[in-house]
Amino acid sequence: MTAAVQVAPAVIVDRAAIRRQRILGVVYLVMAAAAAFVLGEGIEPGASSTFLLKPAGSQGGLDIPPLVVPATLTIYLIAGLCAALGAIQLVRGFGSRWTVVLGVVVVAFVFAFLTWAGAGRSMSLIGILQLTVQKALPITFGALSGVLCERSGVVNIAIEGMLLAGAFSGAVVGSGTGNNIIGLVAAALVGGALAGVLAVLAIRYRMNQIVAGTVINILAAGLTSFLASRVLQAHRELNEPTKFASIPLPLLSDIPIVGPMFFSGNIFMYMLFVLIGLIHWALFHTRWGLRVRAVGEHPRAADTVGINVLFTRYRNVILGGIVAGVGGAYFTLGSTGSFVHDMTGGRGFIGLAAMIFGGWTPIGAFLASLVFGFADALQARLSILGAAVPSEFLLMVPYLVTIVVVAGLVGRVRMPAADGMPYEKE
Repeated sequence: MTAAVQVAPAVIVDRAAIRRQRILGVVYLVMAAAAAFVLGEGIEPGASSTFLLKPAGSQGGLDIPPLVVPATLTIYLIAGLCAALGAIQLVRGFGSRWTVVLGVVVVAFVFAFLTWAGAGRSMSLIGILQLTVQKALPITFGALSGVLCERSGVVNIAIEGMLLAGAFSGAVVGSGTGNNIIGLVAAALVGGALAGVLAVLAIRYRMNQIVAGTVINILAAGLTSFLASRVLQAHRELNEPTKFASIPLPLLSDIPIVGPMFFSGNIFMYMLFVLIGLIHWALFHTRWGLRVRAVGEHPRAADTVGINVLFTRYRNVILGGIVAGVGGAYFTLGSTGSFVHDMTGGRGFIGLAAMIFGGWTPIGAFLASLVFGFADALQARLSILGAAVPSEFLLMVPYLVTIVVVAGLVGRVRMPAADGMPYEKE
């Protein structure tokens, strides 16, 4: 009996691994076929794709020559690579290295797609990477908000509403005062206030956290839409905030490829890097973080050793709301310079997906946000290039990637054990 109990889990694990091995193998082969028979066809013989590796108009740094590749040959080589990896995956798999192989296949296929889209023309690869980071910024702020909340056991579906409210309040207060710093502070406070409402509903009254978050999202969307149409339309001077200027860091901004991506942004980018490092250190290297994780994993046990579970959850939810409010301010104070109806476009929900993809960790959430940011940047660039892809499909790309990533993670990630569970002190 004991031997049977010990063997059963191993059998389950093997079956899951075999099923994953076969699915990934088929996926790689499908990607190979798509590259060879879809992307490889219709390209003029001898056409090449040119990728610029230096920002347009840049004067400093190294003079990096563009990368020129033969379009058809490159696509077929990538198709062959994907097919070979798919065959190996089907026959024997790659063991624990399957995630590395998956990353290689995805990156290779994306490069094949860019080669197809840029055949016979030039494309700024560094421009796409810069836009990727910019698109990933609000997603990462939303993901960090989710990490703070869910590590303490509270599901924050209301990130989208907090982003939207932060964008609106940042624009209005920044315009009204003529000071974008005050607008940023106002956005953070409004995000924290909405988070306080969520905390009261979810912690004090033990309301279903998904429902509570949805209510806040609807409230934020309706209220900002109403005020934008009734107030901002009549008083346009309240929707003209001063954007934060870019601050290239000396020396660091001149590093090839990496410099323009990460060291040439505005204050939001540097705030984000500080937040990622600070939250990671606080969660995993301090007593504060240990208590937060204990509350999110086993609140009853945390309570028995003297940790105030309810206070910890209140504090973390409000902190998460402040982070989301700052992320919302990026839309108006760091990007567009004015508020537009529903301008967040679901980035709060994508931030939740990035949080899950990143394993409820700050660094993982940022890396996952870059994946979603790249999908968003790709559709924007392809629209400009006039690629032979329907515009409706291009607009769907970021959301399709979100669905695929979340669906692929079902059963493979572990959330905090007490996430979403209300706690009642005895």
